Amino acid sequence: MFVLVEMVDTVRIPPWQFERKLNDSIAEELNKKLANKVVYNVGLCICLFDITKLEDAYVFPGDGASHTKVHFRYVVFHPFLDEILIGKIKGCSPEGVHVSLGFFEDILIPPESLQQPAKFDEAEQVWVWEYETEEGAHDLYMDTGEEIRFRVVDESFVDTSPTGPSSAEATSSSEELPKKEAPYTLVGSISEPGLGLLSWWTSS
Repeated sequence: MFVLVEMVDTVRIPPWQFERKLNDSIAEELNKKLANKVVYNVGLCICLFDITKLEDAYVFPGDGASHTKVHFRYVVFHPFLDEILIGKIKGCSPEGVHVSLGFFEDILIPPESLQQPAKFDEAEQVWVWEYETEEGAHDLYMDTGEEIRFRVVDESFVDTSPTGPSSAEATSSSEELPKKEAPYTLVGSISEPGLGLLSWWTSS
C-alpha cells in the first residue's frame, strides 16, 4: 500500500531560516510542498522518509535565499494492482460503491465489479447483493459506514496542472464550469468469495 519513492527537487530556504539546521529546514519545506499532494503517475505523498544527498547550495542575485538540490525518499500511497485493502463505505450511487480509507477517498467499485446479482435501491440509495440460498434470495445491503474488503483492479491519474483557457472556454459563461476531476482514483472489485462487507463473512 505504501512505497518509498526516490525524488530530486531544488529546495529554497529563506534567510530567516539560516539559523536552523539545514536538514530540518529542508524537511519542513519538502513536507509543506508534497504532503497530502498527488504526484502524477507516482501516488499520494504522505511524508518525508529521509534525505539521501544534499548538493551545493547557491544564492542567486536579487534573492537572499539559498537554493539546494536535494535527493530524498518519500513515503507514497500507491497500492499495487490486485492488492487487497479494507476501507469503509462512504456512500452509494448508480455509478457504484464509493469507499474511503480515511486519508484517501477517491475509490470506486463499479456495478459490474460487485458480488452478483446486485441491484441499486433508489429509495435507500444503497447497493444490494441478492444472495441466493436454498431458502431463496436474501438482500444484503451495502450501508454507509460498513467496513468493506476489496481488490484494487485499476488506477487512474489525471493531470490537474493549471492550463490557460482556450478560446472556446473564454467565450463560455462562468456557469459552465468543468467538473473537477480527482487527480488519482482507484477502481476496486468485490466480485469474488471473501470480498465485500466484513460482516458478510464473519457472522455466524
